[in-house]
Formats: sequence, structure tokens, C-alpha cells
Amino acid sequence: MKLKALSIYMKTFTFMVLLSALTANPASAQDKRELLGSFRDWDAFTIERATGEKICYMVSQPKASTPQGVNRGDIYTMITMRPRVRIENEVNVVVGYPFRASSEATATVDAKQFRMFTEGDGAWLRTPREDGEMVAAMRAGSTLIVRGTSSRGTNTQDRYSLMGFTSAHNAIKQACPSD
Repeated sequence: MKLKALSIYMKTFTFMVLLSALTANPASAQDKRELLGSFRDWDAFTIERATGEKICYMVSQPKASTPQGVNRGDIYTMITMRPRVRIENEVNVVVGYPFRASSEATATVDAKQFRMFTEGDGAWLRTPREDGEMVAAMRAGSTLIVRGTSSRGTNTQDRYSLMGFTSAHNAIKQACPSD
């Protein structure tokens, strides 16, 4: 149980660090963000933190979301590499609404389904092994579908293209190699 709590803490901490890095004023934080490239439907970036830590990530937005007309914030999927803290291939989905308490989201890559725990508007896999399995499926797949339930009971579905995923993933692996 302690390992699961640590995993949840690390994933939440990683998300919060990345969120602050993405939304912070780069001039004041002295963090340097660089676009590695746009690869069809995925963009790859590095962030060089003022502390010297290098973070690499890739991100995409859905091609379609249902139901339409639902008030939602930012929706995206991100894969993160943080070599300094030995995080590789961390999958994070943000759905733009708070998930229903104690609910799970599902991510389906072609026919392979992954169950994700939720907190706030984010969803993560439970273990690094699952992260690796999902990234491998995404490298070989063509479509990612994420399903979840909002705190108000609305069931949503977001469909992502995996075109360019492998090229973007190769770019962040090269920029942030694991030890």
C-alpha cells in the first residue's frame, strides 16, 4: 500500500511541476522551454529548469470530443521523461473537468484498454510498467480513446490521433535519455 501511495504522490507531484513549468512566466522563472518539433498530431518539448533539471515531454489534443457543447477546460494527453528522478514514459491525461470522486478513466489504444486512476482533472496509470506498456501500444497504434465521468455525472470520450506519436517519442527519448 505504501508503494501505491508513493506512486500516486509522485505522479501528482510530476503533474504539478510540469503544470507550473508550462504556465509559469519563463522570464521570471528562468526556465527555458524549447520545441523539439511538431510531428503530425504531437508536439515534443524540453524544459531546462533553473535548477538544471531537464524535462522532456510530448503533448497532443483530441481530434474529437463527445458530448459536444459540454463546458470543459484544456484537454490533452502528455508523455513525460524526467531522467533526474528516473521517470520515463509517464502518461498523463487531462480532461478539462474534475473527475467523479473515486472513479477511474479508461484509455483504449486500438483494442488494448488501460485503467487509470483519477485526481482532479487528471488521470494516470498506476505503475511505471503500465506506462511503458501503454506507450508501446501508442507507438504501434493509430487511435487513443479516453473515457471518463465528470463530478456531475457526464460521461465523456476524447479521440486522439497517434499520427506522429513515434517520431515525437523518439525526439523526447533522444533529448532525455534514461540512465
